[in-house]
Amino acid sequence: MAEFNNVSIAKAACVLFEGNITSRSIEFDDGSRKTLGIMLPGEYELNTVHTQIMDIQRGELEVLLPAKEWVSYKGPATFKVPANSKFKLRVTSLVDYCCSFIKNN
Repeated sequence: MAEFNNVSIAKAACVLFEGNITSRSIEFDDGSRKTLGIMLPGEYELNTVHTQIMDIQRGELEVLLPAKEWVSYKGPATFKVPANSKFKLRVTSLVDYCCSFIKNN
């Protein structure tokens, strides 16, 4: 999907790691939420509450999910992050991404 229609967009950005990761939250009519963002090169550790589907539009990174090995992705690509977990990223070039949050039941 190249664009989203009928959404609410947060005016303020979520800024992490001194601006190396930034995103804006969008909410859909059905209550679902996504973020659109940019990651600059670097190494990061993030936490999840909900399951996340990461759609990499462009850029390159490596991902270390719980109990897994490092996996390389080059956009366009998609990977899933389990709920209530920590994961690591090694971003090697600017990454443009869309993250979808799947609420846990």
